[in-house]
Amino acid sequence: MGQKIHPLGFRLGTTQSHDSIWFAQPRNYSENLKEDKIIRDCIKNYIQKTIGVEGIGRIKIKKRIDLIQVIIYMGLPMLLMEGKPRRIEELHTNVKKKLNCVNRKINISIIRIPNAYTDPNILAEFIAGQLKNRISFRKAIKKAIELAEQGGTKGVQVQIAGRIDGKEIARVEWIREGRVPLQTIRAKIDYCSYPVRTIYGVLGIKVWIFLNND
Repeated sequence: MGQKIHPLGFRLGTTQSHDSIWFAQPRNYSENLKEDKIIRDCIKNYIQKTIGVEGIGRIKIKKRIDLIQVIIYMGLPMLLMEGKPRRIEELHTNVKKKLNCVNRKINISIIRIPNAYTDPNILAEFIAGQLKNRISFRKAIKKAIELAEQGGTKGVQVQIAGRIDGKEIARVEWIREGRVPLQTIRAKIDYCSYPVRTIYGVLGIKVWIFLNND
């Protein structure tokens, strides 16, 4: 059997950096981890509710004693365009309420991803939307790969697993375009796995995108 390793964890310290940056004593570590999860979930739910799609590439969190800095990388800057100050204020209040932090300031900033479809999370979300609308999975993957290639990627691989097209037996299907050198640590590869609920059951989407050699 091939031994699989998470492509991002494999590259930590070379082409990949941590999404959360903070230091904690062992006894407080789990609390901080839980805090990160709450912040990420809260932001995703809020954006999903207000603009209908997430369009979030990733959320970076930096913590100091008196400050939590959250940077949201978004591909679809609709949230930025329409009523920016009010919405960010609302998001800020939501996160503060969920965290219940009194003596710490929260700072939220949004950065736009220039080529949205070169981000695996946004690409996976696009495929998920297509599958929910009952579009054939092959068509959805091919369209997604096309969009990623327009953004200037060197290679894309997409895998879907589960009851594809409502078939009785679950299976795994994948399509690759270009190069995806998973064994090369220097290769900058972005990856995400994304579950999507369809009327037949849950499907798992995995996306690998090869950006460039560092």
